[in-house]
Amino acid sequence: MTHIRAILHCFIATTAVIGAQARPTVDTFMPMVDIPAGSFCMGGDGWWSNMDETPVHTVELTSPMRMGVTPVTNAQFEAFCPEHRALRGIDGVSNADDDAVVNVTYQQALDFCDWLGKKYGGEFRLPTEAEWEYACRADTYTRYNTGNTLPKEYQRNQRTTRNYPASVNMRVGQTPPNAFGLTDMHGLVEEWCMDWYAPYTSEDQVNPAGPATGEFRVTRGGSHSTPVNYLQSSNRMAMHPEDSHSLTGFRVVQSKATLRHYGQGKVEMKPVAFTPKKWTKVPDDKIIFNEPLQYLLRPADTTIPFYLHNHQPALTYAPNGDLIVAWFSTTLEDGRELCVLSSRLKDGSRQWEPASVFFHVADRNLTGTSLLTMPDGSIMHLNGMGNAGDWQNLAMVQRISHDCGYTWSSPRIIYPRHVKRHQLVAGPIITKDGSIVQMCDAGPGGNAGAAFHISRDGGKTWNDQWDGAPVKFAADSTGTTVAGIHAGVVELKDGRFMCLGRGNSLRDAQGRLRMPMSVSSDGGKTWHYTASEFPPLYGGQRLQLRRLHNGAILLISFTDHPQGTLQNGGERGMEFKRADGSTFRGYGIYAALSFDEGKTWPVRKLLTDGKRREMNGAGWTGNFIMDKTHAENRGYLALTQTPDNMIHLISSRNYYCFSPAWLMQPNI
Repeated sequence: MTHIRAILHCFIATTAVIGAQARPTVDTFMPMVDIPAGSFCMGGDGWWSNMDETPVHTVELTSPMRMGVTPVTNAQFEAFCPEHRALRGIDGVSNADDDAVVNVTYQQALDFCDWLGKKYGGEFRLPTEAEWEYACRADTYTRYNTGNTLPKEYQRNQRTTRNYPASVNMRVGQTPPNAFGLTDMHGLVEEWCMDWYAPYTSEDQVNPAGPATGEFRVTRGGSHSTPVNYLQSSNRMAMHPEDSHSLTGFRVVQSKATLRHYGQGKVEMKPVAFTPKKWTKVPDDKIIFNEPLQYLLRPADTTIPFYLHNHQPALTYAPNGDLIVAWFSTTLEDGRELCVLSSRLKDGSRQWEPASVFFHVADRNLTGTSLLTMPDGSIMHLNGMGNAGDWQNLAMVQRISHDCGYTWSSPRIIYPRHVKRHQLVAGPIITKDGSIVQMCDAGPGGNAGAAFHISRDGGKTWNDQWDGAPVKFAADSTGTTVAGIHAGVVELKDGRFMCLGRGNSLRDAQGRLRMPMSVSSDGGKTWHYTASEFPPLYGGQRLQLRRLHNGAILLISFTDHPQGTLQNGGERGMEFKRADGSTFRGYGIYAALSFDEGKTWPVRKLLTDGKRREMNGAGWTGNFIMDKTHAENRGYLALTQTPDNMIHLISSRNYYCFSPAWLMQPNI
């Protein structure tokens, strides 16, 4: 009997061994390597590092881990999610089975890890950013694990690529492994990490996993089509967890470490109590033109990224009477260093507050900001959100404030695909039926036209009215895109929409180049183009078009461009009338009023009170003289009219405030 039991036990054990050998291991599906426990100095402190990589601090990882030799591939991910195959080749990259998978959200990466554990046994997850940097460095302290330079064999189109598709080899395992046996740690794809993004602290840390809460997740490693300095071992990027694009993938780890949260992610601020302003309407005959102010004021905090290129402002008012302006600050328009700053003019004050950070996603381009005060007193903020430094291919996010812009909801992606037609233009409107219309540039070129986006449910969902057809802009023709970038829009009394924009200039009956006018009778689906009576705009200029409370339509634009107008077939200045009937040629910002829905514009006013001033417009404008015949000559304009009827206008640096009655006064 004992002998039979021994034979049976041997049979069971042998069967178990055969079964174990027959069961595939994770390494047959996804090769992994062992990485020892250890400690390292996390972050960067040299001239090449970004501010968010400091302070350098000591990190101890107490447990060894296993990490994927390469990022997850298309074939591996599609074994879990076959429908992802339809996303191969978007933006011209990641077509093959062994190409790194991209267009994967944070949650999809987590779900893959869970699936991997159920299929092969064990627990799999994303690496923490500390684990990722430790594994990437592999006991090095140079910019890259290859030294202070990255050899050519590691580089895949390491520059900002504006126009996809780009020819990039996305095959994994093509670079020499680092000392831990890992490949593709620099520049194939950004890789999701499990941490919420937050500033570093100086304390020593053990098995850190970032803060417990946040708004954006960390990605590491940089990617193809990205400048090489963003591929360094210490470089960290932020990414909306619901975002996905052609630059980001992931790799997996196995570790038994007990993770700890450090730092602070999203700070849950209590809403600021405020008293709604009791607006007193300015009398219709009250003539007011306030002394211009500068709103672009450098902050005392030198860590705030206040760069030389401050651009594309948006302006609105708050229910407590404050004015809020937001703009992007950067070195290059297609830079990853770009950050959205803001300032506030408190009710009754004559001094704008210094700039502060308004919206920031680390190492992402954030071109295009829009602000709108809603009928219920909330303020809506829309912003473009790039996948890289590219300012052309943008997703779009939305935030809401219920306390005059002091605190904001977490950003919500309203357009997830990173494509053109998402570069927001300041000046959204609310239509008679409560819809919200938001204009965006339709493309990067100066003659790309503008996209007409509309929300019929208070901003929850949006629709681009474009049917995808190519457009040729010609006088007295029809197309499906608004003529002119940076377009302003008004709803006419009969329900049609009218737009004016920059570029796509048309010739009038006299052969003169004119600003294009687009009119839609079908809710923005198709547009009829005609030459307006106004001179065209050029680089560094953006108009504003708005219906005033008194029913008139207001256009604020520029008479000409101080450089290159004549060479482009235009003319210098515009003719204005004085009170005595005489005329003069004026230069710079002007206002025009129409009382018949844009058919005629009998009022034209140069935006100056006649006082001589030496001013600076920042941005592309620089220094200029304001006097009886000259106003600011360039700039990106934004405008709002407060419930007291006052008109507030900003350029790229300056703030103007005047009453409707002032516009009706003859030129000086």
